[in-house]
Amino acid sequence: MATHVRICTHTVLERIHPSLALRSIHDERGRIITRFAELVEKHADELAVLESLDAGKHPAVTKAVDVGNAAGSLRYFAGAADKIHGETLKMQGPFQAYTLREPLGVAGLIIPWNFPTTMFAIKVAPALAAGCTMVVKPAEQTPLSALYLADLAKQAGIPDGVINVVPGFGPTAGAALASHMNVDMVSFTGSTEVGRLIMEASARSNLKPVYLELGGKSPLIIFGDADLDMAVELAISANFFNKGEACVAATRVYVQDSIYDRFEEKLAERMKSWVVGDPLTDARVNQGPQVDKTQYERVLSYIDQGKREGATLLTGGRPCGQKGCYIEPAVFTNVKEDMVIAKEEIFGPVMCLMKFKTVEEAIAKANDTRYGLGAGVVTRDLDVANRVVRSVRAGVVWLNCYFAMDSDCPFGGRKMSGFGKDEGMQALDKYLAVKAVVTPLRGSPWM
Repeated sequence: MATHVRICTHTVLERIHPSLALRSIHDERGRIITRFAELVEKHADELAVLESLDAGKHPAVTKAVDVGNAAGSLRYFAGAADKIHGETLKMQGPFQAYTLREPLGVAGLIIPWNFPTTMFAIKVAPALAAGCTMVVKPAEQTPLSALYLADLAKQAGIPDGVINVVPGFGPTAGAALASHMNVDMVSFTGSTEVGRLIMEASARSNLKPVYLELGGKSPLIIFGDADLDMAVELAISANFFNKGEACVAATRVYVQDSIYDRFEEKLAERMKSWVVGDPLTDARVNQGPQVDKTQYERVLSYIDQGKREGATLLTGGRPCGQKGCYIEPAVFTNVKEDMVIAKEEIFGPVMCLMKFKTVEEAIAKANDTRYGLGAGVVTRDLDVANRVVRSVRAGVVWLNCYFAMDSDCPFGGRKMSGFGKDEGMQALDKYLAVKAVVTPLRGSPWM
């Protein structure tokens, strides 16, 4: 494998002045990534259909959100390709020093099945901007979009060998990538259990750096002064967007006791109009099928577990339709913090509804989890908002909104939700090595 991107410049520039040729390398890299973004936008319909066929995603939502995010990320990092700078250092004694930020080498990128197009782009884009080559391992459930995107990358002018897509299963293809001696780093999005395996493989091979975006059990805290209708809609979208197959889904919904009963009533009424079905054949559909039978059965087993533990099923929770992996969204009330459904990541349309009284209690409950990926706060009180935002241990906190993401906004977790950032300029750091260069000053004993 090549160790970094090499994009040829026009030899005429080299004849005129070497610095012009050097500048054009970074400029051309940015232009090619921009062309890649344009092709992603041009073929949004095809990508949306592939995502729907592979993962049961709603094609209209996928086109607007997933494909839009992918193109946005490529454009964002295209602009960063010629803005990677080092620093000048002040040293003691007769020396001067500076740093270079160089491509780390070969990046192993392992992407999940819930947002395949988005995750492909937000990992590939900064790696390209940094000048790395990469091996992308898509999830075995959803390989089609990655293969299609690789073809678009070739059409954009990205040289052969820079982006390599290797479909396969985690225990074989993923494990080989994590343990390969010629892979210089791994960026993985998926479960905490697999994240541990990747870290172990890195330690046993070449000690490659590993960056992990893992599971979540995110809280949504709704205070008594919230707009009730808005809060209900926010809780629904924060839980059931993408069929609940989202690591940052706010599956623990805490509602202040002063509005809890009214919130529960409005939520139950609103869920009556929620439509589950085939998003390719019915434009009214809010929620498609779970990604596969394994995940479908996993979600149903958690719903059964919740009922056995004594939680009350307010709405849904049943298989839907005569065939396919469809589940009515489940809303549980009377949930206790020590119940399995309140502690473990389900990765499906299951909401746990719980009460709290004080700000202190809300913060304590929100932090009572091994995860730390996201959190949401709904309140009109700025003092309460500031206090909770600063107290909740999570990688991203949304105030009076949820799932708002952007290429400039770093995304990643804390605790067992992993470490390292996707998106934002911080994402570039994963793909760059810092080299210090030290030279003696003229007139020193070494000159």
